[in-house]
Formats: sequence, structure tokens, C-alpha cells
Amino acid sequence: MGLLDKKTFVAMSGGVDSSVAAGLLLEQGYAVEGVTMCFELPASGGARRPSCCGLESIEDARRVAKALGIRHHVLNYGDALFATVIDDFVNEYLKGRTPNPCVRCNQHLKFVRLFNDSRALGAMHLATGHYARIENDPYQGWCLKKGIDERKDQSYFLYGIPRETLPFVMFPLGGLTKDEVRIAARRMGLPTAEKKESQDICFITDGDYRSFLEARAPSLSIPGDMLDHTGKKVGVHKGVSHYTVGQREGLGIALGVPVYVYRIDVAKNLVYVGPKEKLLSSGLVASGLNLVSMNFSKETIEAGVKIRYNHFDIEARVDVLDQGCVSVRFKEPQASVTPGQSVVFYKEDMLLGGALIDAGF
Repeated sequence: MGLLDKKTFVAMSGGVDSSVAAGLLLEQGYAVEGVTMCFELPASGGARRPSCCGLESIEDARRVAKALGIRHHVLNYGDALFATVIDDFVNEYLKGRTPNPCVRCNQHLKFVRLFNDSRALGAMHLATGHYARIENDPYQGWCLKKGIDERKDQSYFLYGIPRETLPFVMFPLGGLTKDEVRIAARRMGLPTAEKKESQDICFITDGDYRSFLEARAPSLSIPGDMLDHTGKKVGVHKGVSHYTVGQREGLGIALGVPVYVYRIDVAKNLVYVGPKEKLLSSGLVASGLNLVSMNFSKETIEAGVKIRYNHFDIEARVDVLDQGCVSVRFKEPQASVTPGQSVVFYKEDMLLGGALIDAGF
């Protein structure tokens, strides 16, 4: 492998994970340069958790690059963040769906635009600090697998990666635990070695996503009726942005029995609550299917599926329909199937692909 083949850009967010990813590749002999996506976000200030892409984190990434002795690039993706991620985030809530902006950022910004820009700047590879693995399987070809640290595995967020980019993407932390990454950061003397985890949604630096939504879509904060599963009014909600499917706490009602949000009707400004059984679904339908590690050899497969990040794999039958749609039937009913979240398919530790949930059934 020549020097040109080893030129690798590492997406540096200013956190310990991407910092260690850069350091490890440098130790392995790669020609490493850091690259940070600038989203023109304000400093986190008094936020409870630091933003992964704000101005402070860009400075942290620069400090790490200096400590490692590598070049550091900053690319301005402010407009792209709004057009691709933030607008979608708000519009999904206006449709009564609960989006996952990290999935969308990976799918459209990090592993498309940043990947392409890195290649245009001469890099052969783009590496990140995700806890996942990419392997060249002798039977399946290039495939994406779970990280070995089950507590930190982030493959769920990566199902949208274009399959053709896998040979050129690297996840140096996939075979490490979080504790091992911290130890490596200290050994390397990195200034981010003790930095806390970044918040989940980088563009909401104060952690208050409801205020963020209501400032951009005031209709989401208009109070309305809360109905039970029979259609009877049982209370008044504070605005649909305050609720999500499966929620039990903070409903502001006392019915003598536990009730959960099981449906949100944004068009009519209604929130429906009911017993836990109303949360159960025997399956779901989803769209926007992206296959990462392999094409389905037939229209129906048995797979393990995740219906949200902090969820264990469940056995299911996946039927591939037309136009990138799938129907998933669970072996056992599952609670809180949430439109707008992702359903991701696995064969053991191999991530096959995923899609966006449209509805449970």
C-alpha cells in the first residue's frame, strides 16, 4: 500500500472517541489528517452536556490535531445541516413522527457529503470514532458489523451508509471498549482524554428540544384534548411536542390506573392515552430501505431487528415490498413502535440494512 493509498481523513468532533481514532490510525502508519464539520452552532455555554459539533468542540479537535502533529481541516456545513437535518427534524414532528437526527446526519452529511469532500481533497479513506466494524467477508463481501462493546455499539445509527463506500470507510474503535478508548487517550496524552460524552442532538445545545421545536413550529405548543382509548376526554395536553409514544410520566392526569401515550394526532392536535396493551404491535411497515452489507437473496428473510437504539434484537420476519418498503412481523408483540424511528435488521452481528418506521400494526 503506497502513501497515497494510506491518506486518511478522520472526522474529528472534538470528543475522545474521534481523537483516539485519529491517534490509533497514526500509530498504524496511516497518513492522517483531521477534518471537522462546522455547523455554525453557538458555544454550549451552560448546557448540561457539550455539543459534539459546536465552536468549542471545533477548538478541541484543533488541539488534538496539534497534539498528534497532523493537519486539521474545518469544512462549513451550516447550510447543509439546516436543509438536510434540522428542517427534516421539525417537519417530522409536524407529521406526528419522532425522528432520529443522528441517523439522518450520518446518512446524508457524514458518509455522503463529508466522504465525497474528503475524497476530493485527496483522501483514500474516511474514518470516524463510531463503535462499529467494517469487514471484508469472504462470502458476503464488504459488510458492516456491530462493535464488540455491546454498551456502546452504534451500528444502529449507521444503516444508511451507502454500501459502495464501505471499502473506503474505517471505524478504528470497533474492536475496543469505551474503557480501552479512555486508556488509549491517556496513553497518547490527548487533551480530550477526560472529556464527557457529547449530547445526542448536537444542534440543541441546551438539551431542550421542545423549546427548539416550538420556536420553529409554534403549532406544536398549542394545548389540546387528551383522549383515552374509548375517545373520552381525560385531560388537556401542553402541546404535542411534549409527548412521545410510550410515555407514561408527565401526563398530568390521574385515572387510577397506569396509562401511556399510544397515538399522537398532530392534524387534530390530540394525544391518545390508554393501557399498556394499546402500545403493543405485532409488526410494522417501513420505507426508505437501505441495504448495507448484503442484498436480500429472497423477498422474505428471518432476521433480528431493533426498533430503537436502546433495544435488544428481536426475532422477526422481514418481507421486502415494492419501492424500498418493508413489512416486519415480530415473533412476539412489541411495545412502542414509533413512526419516524428506524428499524434495523441484523444477521447475528452483521447489519443487513434498515428503514424508517411508518406505522405499527
